[in-house]
This record gives sequence, C-alpha cells and structure tokens, in this order.
Amino acid sequence: MDFSRNNLDTARSPYLRQHKDNPIWWQEWSEQTLAHARTVNKIIFVSVGYATCHWCHVMAHDTFSDRETADYLNEHFVSIKVDREQRPDIDRYLMNYLLATAGSGGWPLNAFLTPQIRPFFATTYVGSRARSGMPAFRDMLAQIVQFYQTRKAEIREFRLPEAQPHGRGETDPIATEGELHALIDQLYVRFDSQFAGFGSGQKFPPHTTLLYLLYHYVLSSSEPAEEMLTATLDQMQRRGLHDHLGGGFFRYTVDRQWTIPHFEKMLYDQAMLLWVYSTAARVFDNDGYAKTAAGIYRCLETSFYDNGLYVSGHDADTGGKEGATYLWSDTELQELLTPVEREQLFSAYEFQKGGNMDGLHHLVRKPLVREDTALTEIEEKLYSRRNTRAQPETDTKHVTSWNCLTGIALLHYWRHVGNVSARERAREVAVNLMERHHVDGILVHSSFQGELQREEFLEDYAAFLLFLTYLEEEFGGYGDLMREVRRRLEQFRTEHGWMESSNQDFMKIPAESFDHPSPASVSLAEFAILRVSMLTAELYDPIPPGTAGSEDFHNLASLASRGWFYVIETPERLPWDQLPVPSVQVPGEQTVTCRKGLCTPGLP
Repeated sequence: MDFSRNNLDTARSPYLRQHKDNPIWWQEWSEQTLAHARTVNKIIFVSVGYATCHWCHVMAHDTFSDRETADYLNEHFVSIKVDREQRPDIDRYLMNYLLATAGSGGWPLNAFLTPQIRPFFATTYVGSRARSGMPAFRDMLAQIVQFYQTRKAEIREFRLPEAQPHGRGETDPIATEGELHALIDQLYVRFDSQFAGFGSGQKFPPHTTLLYLLYHYVLSSSEPAEEMLTATLDQMQRRGLHDHLGGGFFRYTVDRQWTIPHFEKMLYDQAMLLWVYSTAARVFDNDGYAKTAAGIYRCLETSFYDNGLYVSGHDADTGGKEGATYLWSDTELQELLTPVEREQLFSAYEFQKGGNMDGLHHLVRKPLVREDTALTEIEEKLYSRRNTRAQPETDTKHVTSWNCLTGIALLHYWRHVGNVSARERAREVAVNLMERHHVDGILVHSSFQGELQREEFLEDYAAFLLFLTYLEEEFGGYGDLMREVRRRLEQFRTEHGWMESSNQDFMKIPAESFDHPSPASVSLAEFAILRVSMLTAELYDPIPPGTAGSEDFHNLASLASRGWFYVIETPERLPWDQLPVPSVQVPGEQTVTCRKGLCTPGLP
C-alpha cells in the first residue's frame, strides 16, 4: 500500500469517503497501517466521527482541507480516519480517554497515540485558524510533536476499567414492589416537570427510559410514571424534535424546550421511538401516539428502506447549511399556500415574527390541535414541496444491530397498532440479515455497497439474538438459529465480564452498559438470553436492577426476569392478538394482572 497518499477512496464507509479529497494522507484503521506507523516511528493521529455529524463536516471543509495543516500532518504523523459507527470499540476507548483527560467529549474526536497505540492527548473540533482562545490546529500539532519528542518516556498505557456487573452488592433475588418504585422515584428526581424529558439542557429522546416506564406503568398504574410518560411523549411528538411532515424524529434538540433540533436523523432513533410510540398507543389507547408511530413507519419506508435493509442515517446539513431541507421562509409559505391555508397552518403551528431559526421557521405544533382533513392536506402540500428541494446526504451503510432493533420495533408496531405490512417487513429484514450479514458462521457488523465489514461485536450478536426471539415468538421456525447465535454470543463473555469485541487489530474493550441513545450491548445480551430461556423453558436467575436513567433497558430486562411478566402457556400456537390476558400468580409475588395484552410469551 502507498501510504504517501489519501487512501480513503476505497473505504467501506460513507463517512471515510467524505474525506477522500482532503490533502491529508488519510488511512483506514488496519493492522497494516499500524505496522507502518511502528516502522516509520511516527505519532498516530486518529480522527473519529460519523457521516451525519455536523462538526465533522465543518472540520473536514476547514481544518482538514487546509494545505499547510495537511503538509505538517503528512510529514510528522500517520493519519487515520475512523467511522465510530463501524468501530465502536476504538471510539469507546478513545472517548473514555478524552472524558478522563478533558472532562467532556464529542465528535469529531481527535486523538494522538504513540506507535504502540498509547493515547497521550485528545480533543474535539479545532479550527484551521486561532480563535476564541483556541490555537490553530497547525500550531497545536507542533506542540504535540515537541511534547512527544521530549516526554514520550512518560506516556503510560490507558486502560478502561473492567466491566462491572449490574446491581452492585447483594440483591434479593425476588423483586419487591418497593424496589421497583424506588427506580421510578429516582427517575422522577431527574424529570423536567416544566418541559418534560430529563435534565435541564439539550434534550435527547430517552427511548429506553420511556420503555421501562411503559412496562412499569402497565403493572403498577404508577402516577409518577404516567406523568413522566405522557408529558414526554406529548412534548416530543408536538415540538421540534418531530418531523411533522415526513414523519420520524431528529437526533436531539439544542434547547430544553424541544424546539430547535440537531437535524440529523438516525436509524436507531426511529427504531426505538417506533417501539415506544407503538407500545404507548396500546397502553394509553391513544390515537395520537398511534399516528406518530405511523409517521415513523412512513419515514422508515420512504427514506431509510434500501433493498431489504435500512440505511444508517441522514445528514443534518444540506449544501453545508444545517437544517436547510426542513426550514420555511415567509416568502415560500406565501407563494405556496392560499390565505385560508396559511391561516389554518398558523392556527395549528407556532409561528413568530422573524422565525425561530436564523430568520426561518421550523415547524412546532401548538397544544391540543384538532386533526382534520384540511390540515392534513396542507401538510402534504408542504411535504411535496419539501421533497423537491435538495436533500441531506445519506449514510447508506447497513448496520446489523440497528437493523435488528428496527425489526423488533416493526413487530411491536404490528402487535400494538396492527399494521400487517410492518410484520412482513420485519421478516424480510431477518431474511436479508441472515443471507447477507450472517456469513461463514460469523455475524458481520455492517455492509456498504455489498462489501462486508467482518469485525465482530457483542452489540450485533446480542441485538440479532433478541430479534430472533421475537421472530420465533411471532412466526416459529427460528429456534435452531436462535440457539446457535446464543452459543456464539458467549464468546464475548470472559471471567472479567462482557467484552465489546475481540478483533485482532485492537485490544479487548469492556462492553458498554450505558443504555443511551440505544440499548447497551450488555443490556441487549442480558435481555436476549433471558428471552431465549423463557421461550425454551430453561431456568434463569433474576437480573438485579441497574442505575435508573442510565441502565433502563437493563432495568426492563430485570423487570421481566423477576416474574413481573408471565410466559403464557397455550396448548397451541395462537396469533398474537388472540392470546389470553390473564391474571396470574407468580411464585413469590403478588397476583399480577397482564393489562392491555402486553404480557405476551416471554415478553416484553
């Protein structure tokens, strides 16, 4: 390989290919690249990001396109670009180093390592010119070279702490009502009672927390759980996080009030929120939640579906401007809509003079808007016009774990809202994952234009196994594959706990246990193994609860493992919507009523 050129033109990642024209001699992470760094004895510069990252684009067009910066990097460093969505192990390791040394993190994540892969400095975005007290990136590079030349003997290995089991200390194997309510109390302390959601800053959709609250509420009718659920679900679907025209949700809002989003759309957000809103529609018998779920499904079908699987995400930017596809000017609204239509639109959405984002309008619904045919037609008119605009770029790689979560969500949409096409789409996703990503006995992490990324990760095996349990429950015939994948899953378990990966080109990394924005790999593994045990009538141990707010998908597994959901025994395989909804006596527990049909075999 010629390392004196940018080699990203053949990369397997859309994100890496976005940097193929930089004057920097970018390389992909590989054993060959690492061996080259050791041979030439140069500092390794690793820049980690992802295709839909706004500030990654800014740094690519500014700093990484600057010739003087590139020349200095090419002379003194071996530069490597990493797609965090393809290499979660490298990203997790370097992000933990950044958090430990800088106190905060983000992307692009720019780290400097010795040829022996020991990090000694990391930062986020740095411009090509000095500003706001920050040096220019070129000047920072010179300081890093000087530090390395004079103090490299002081650089020590950075290690992640070993994975700790959930539920610290001794835990009663039988869940108590008080223990479960304590988790609700802990969540309520973090609840934003004024604007909903959790915390007082940027607002991310709290998928796994909402799922835990939903299933807890089904069993307890807890008023605090209901308040947190309905307030947050209502705010998310009404305000700026929601794409009211095209359906689906953006990644987060930059403000506490859920008004202005960061406009990227990610597959995992659509999957988790489809699961949440479908379940909430059933729990609360709420047509509004069902409509929001239908909008997410529409978004998946129109902008994520790709030849039997789903792509990873859509950029926040269009033509270098964040949100440009989604914003409206007063002039365009006047040209497109009649005076009567504008009046109807203004009565349903919040409009303020001068707009709510850079002089333009991002659509935010008013409370208690009455749905009618006229408003729907106006929204469709706006959506049609929006589709004629330039669209954000798409990250077209297919990630195994995210497609599994999407398949699970599609089955919940079918079960709780009744869309039979979603059921068949879930089966199609399963078939294509088995044919394309389950190859030679291994489960690959992603594919791009038919080329496979063969690194193996716990999150993929765990999500795939969880998906298989729902497929077995729904269709039958997946039992043998389910047991095979469970055996493969165990390769990631060591005496020290779960490992994220065992790839030859990087160290073993303890698996993630933080359940945001999507379920952690450990939580997926625990829940999947639990459901396999339920479906195959194996004995299993109760799962001790984890920390409220950060381990809520794990807490959902804990809830299920302690008998609060009952495996319904039927003499024959019945369609899901014909299963009985009994009150059952669980050993060691009070009688539990499975309300709203949520206690299905091996569920939630």
